[in-house]
Amino acid sequence: MVTVTIDNKKIEVPEGTTVLRAAQSANIDIPTLCDHPHLTPYGGCRLCLVEIEGARTLQPSCTMPVSNNMVVHTDTQKVQDARKFVLTLIFSERNHFCPYCQVSGGDCELQNSAYGQGMTHWPLSPNFQRYPVDASHPYIIMENNRCILCRRCVRACGELVGNFTLGFEERGASSLLVADTGVALGESSCVSCGTCIQVCPTGALIDRWSAYRGHEEQTDTTQTICVGCSVGCGIDVFTRDNNLVKIDGNWDAAVNEGVICKVGRFEPMVEKCDRVATPLVRKNGALKAATWEEAIAVAADGLKSTKKNSEDIAAVISTRQPVETLSAFKQLFAGKLGSTNVTTLEEGAFTRSFANHAEELGKSFEGKLDALKSADAILAIDTDLIHRHEFLGFVAKRMLPNGTKLLVIDQKDNDLAHLSNKFLKATKGKEEDVLAALSAAIVKLGLAKGKTSIKAGDLDALAAKTGVASVDYLDAAYVIATGEKPVILVEDGITPAALAAFANLIGAGIISVKGSANSLAASQLKLDHNLDLKSSKAVFIIAGDDEVSQKFVKHIEKVPFKVVQATYASTLTAMADVVFPSTNWLEQDGHYVNFEGRVQEARRAITPAEDMMSAGETLGALATKLGFSLDNSWEKELHQRVASVELN
Repeated sequence: MVTVTIDNKKIEVPEGTTVLRAAQSANIDIPTLCDHPHLTPYGGCRLCLVEIEGARTLQPSCTMPVSNNMVVHTDTQKVQDARKFVLTLIFSERNHFCPYCQVSGGDCELQNSAYGQGMTHWPLSPNFQRYPVDASHPYIIMENNRCILCRRCVRACGELVGNFTLGFEERGASSLLVADTGVALGESSCVSCGTCIQVCPTGALIDRWSAYRGHEEQTDTTQTICVGCSVGCGIDVFTRDNNLVKIDGNWDAAVNEGVICKVGRFEPMVEKCDRVATPLVRKNGALKAATWEEAIAVAADGLKSTKKNSEDIAAVISTRQPVETLSAFKQLFAGKLGSTNVTTLEEGAFTRSFANHAEELGKSFEGKLDALKSADAILAIDTDLIHRHEFLGFVAKRMLPNGTKLLVIDQKDNDLAHLSNKFLKATKGKEEDVLAALSAAIVKLGLAKGKTSIKAGDLDALAAKTGVASVDYLDAAYVIATGEKPVILVEDGITPAALAAFANLIGAGIISVKGSANSLAASQLKLDHNLDLKSSKAVFIIAGDDEVSQKFVKHIEKVPFKVVQATYASTLTAMADVVFPSTNWLEQDGHYVNFEGRVQEARRAITPAEDMMSAGETLGALATKLGFSLDNSWEKELHQRVASVELN
């Protein structure tokens, strides 16, 4: 620890801390523009200049490390004059006429910094050229006229997302923010995560969906989690008059530390118009509007009259539902009604084999997200980290420039392959055959860290089974087996025992990215069976705001009595005998268990319509009508089964 005095206040901070961070730890304000706590210090804007005793000139506090007994002054006249001069130059270089900017009025850090220095105008005449506005992107508008060249967006795109789409052309005042080699943003390699918007201090990059819908101070903010996949990223939801304005990543969230993908940021902004607004009951062959009481009575009567043995009633639920709802669903259908055909829309596809393996071992065997963040070699097997679980793709991609090696194995094309050190596209055999051939290659290179019965001489025969050349396996083996801290990412389709044996061979950790938001919770509740409708006379489906495949719709088509609870109208609701409307994910509270076993709370950000009920409330009302009572024992039940990853 070192001691530094800032504005006559003595502070103890770890060695290497910058003057800016030391001041912030003592609640001493130093204005900044290019600085961001989640980005590497850049020192570009010079607004954070401070006076250090003994130094010949003013120093940028964001890049200056403290030294023992350093004395710093942040508010002298010399410092104030320098800051005003810096702001004057920034305002005069581009079109920063605030009344015409969409973030003016509290959301612009440049404007706020000027007001903080007591500026109401700038003395230099504007000397800027006009730049065209790039509105080619479906979610983002790039406005170089508002850019202050802080490079926050460029650094965030590379350091946080690992995409490296943004950069600058030209130099000095003529510098121009561009995508890739100067193509339109909508035609570039942008993955639409929106991180650049979130870090931009001005109106140079804006969200076209939320612009002009209210400043942050005019909105209500709810901290919750995204349920778009199993990662469970922390998000800040901004609403105004009970309407969604925008979604940002929560910088303090332990899982994602502020970075989210388009599924969490932008896709919820495009609200579907075909919401189910009222309960529906089929009368004379057509669905007619009904009261909740009537619809619940019809559903209860249909289930009661159908129930003769355990196969008569099937029940299916979306894994996007909170664990409280999953537990109530299981209690009602598997417990009270005694059905043996109770499962999820995923039918345990992404979790069942791993859960069974954990029970066989009697302990958890998967690693956590921190293992991926510190890995120096990554093996992705049949895992789509570009279109699914995209945040994990960001984590992997941003590590590659620092030397982390990537091996991708897939039986189909994989969009992560072009970034990998090696891509194995096995056209024959199973994933286990690929791992066996890769194991032989590792043994042949003498890189094995664990034991295996596979021998180096088996390589050619094993490689032939998969349609991949032996030399490719040798290249792949070198990529993954030379890592000190390798990690294996997998989603589905491989036997956990074979995977564990291979992981032991190279000393790797295993991370299963699983399926949807609460796939792991559903697995812990043993809602992971295959759906068998051969003997079913009735089916109860809680789809919520999940999308149901046409294959599933066709699967349940012949079931005589169908009850569906869904947020949106679809072919599934059209064939139902009873339809219950449902809240969407932003309109309900509950808990979710992410892929690494982290139990997180989702908080309601939007108040649903007065006559709208969540799936959990509907289950409670239905149970009461059937003469049953449900308890809230989900937390206890969650821990009754050995999990593949430790729950916390």
